[in-house]
Amino acid sequence: MKENLIELKNLPLGRTAKVKHLSSIGAARRRLLDLGLINGTVVEAMHKSPSGDPTAYNIRGAVIALRSEEASKILVELN
Repeated sequence: MKENLIELKNLPLGRTAKVKHLSSIGAARRRLLDLGLINGTVVEAMHKSPSGDPTAYNIRGAVIALRSEEASKILVELN
């Protein structure tokens, strides 16, 4: 199976992807896991703020804003 992995921050608006890997550590990793960003979770990029950062993502039915720095540590596979 070919995996097309990208950083979550590069997911185009309106597209969905599945979480494949978190490279965060410590409290930042715990926060992402608590938000439901575990392996296999489907994430949709919904909106960008006017300045371009943060971006709102639909994660398990909740809209969560993540800054590019956080989203760059989440690898996803395009659906």
